[in-house]
Amino acid sequence: SVSRTSPNLTFVPACLPPDPAEVEELQRFVSGSKRLFVMTGAGISTESGIPDYRSEGVGLYARTDRRPVQHAEFVRSASARQRYWARNFVGWPQFSSRQPNTAHLVLRDWEKLGKLHWLVTQNVDALHTKAGSQRMTELHGCTHRVFCLACGDRILRSELQEHFEALNPTWKAEAFGVAPDGDVFLTDEQVCNFQVPACRKCGGILKPDVTFFGDTVSQEKVSFVHQRLAESDSMLVAGSSMQVYSGYRFALAAREKKLPIAVLNIGPTRLDHFASLKLNSRCGELLPLIV
Repeated sequence: SVSRTSPNLTFVPACLPPDPAEVEELQRFVSGSKRLFVMTGAGISTESGIPDYRSEGVGLYARTDRRPVQHAEFVRSASARQRYWARNFVGWPQFSSRQPNTAHLVLRDWEKLGKLHWLVTQNVDALHTKAGSQRMTELHGCTHRVFCLACGDRILRSELQEHFEALNPTWKAEAFGVAPDGDVFLTDEQVCNFQVPACRKCGGILKPDVTFFGDTVSQEKVSFVHQRLAESDSMLVAGSSMQVYSGYRFALAAREKKLPIAVLNIGPTRLDHFASLKLNSRCGELLPLIV
């Protein structure tokens, strides 16, 4: 039931088409699994037009010297929050309209067929949710939700967009390029007059419901994912170099349990030296070939 969508290859590194022998190897891997644990990263969403951080030549780090906001800076600095939200406000209409690509839909179908036991995504773009995946954990949260650091009140990001518009009726800014987590590049001059709303319930600081760099994933969520991994019989990593420890720890746990691990990612990963199988293809090109 996978509907074919034309991939957006702007942010996808160049790679060769899938090798038939590799397709066969991944087919054997998936067919031999009864309870597959899948972990996805930014490389599964690049074909939906969302850039990643680390891809060679096309990732944010390769294209610019810009770095994502740090958790401590966001919490401590009102100007850092103003800069973050101004950029996010401009980028939100485009980012939130991104749609799942073929790879997201394939994983949804594997879940429906009972093949996929649990999906963990490191992405914050809601594309797995839009695709219809349900047996899923968003390891780093989701930009489509916002919460108050003081009272914990939660609102939808789309609702916050309306608050921004009401507070900034004449503010306009032209973006210079798009970044991975829904924001864009703006100059300090553009940002300085942007008004940021406080929590409507208590006046506290509003933050996207995501784990920023420098922050940690809750122990409760980590334990839950470890439980799902313990119930699984193999692990597939799709579209991630696994450079971030919060995801890498589950691959280490899978290795400890002697689970077979397949990696589908363009470019090297931290798992290459112990994975059972490493495939260097686009997720949206290879996954639909697996029956």
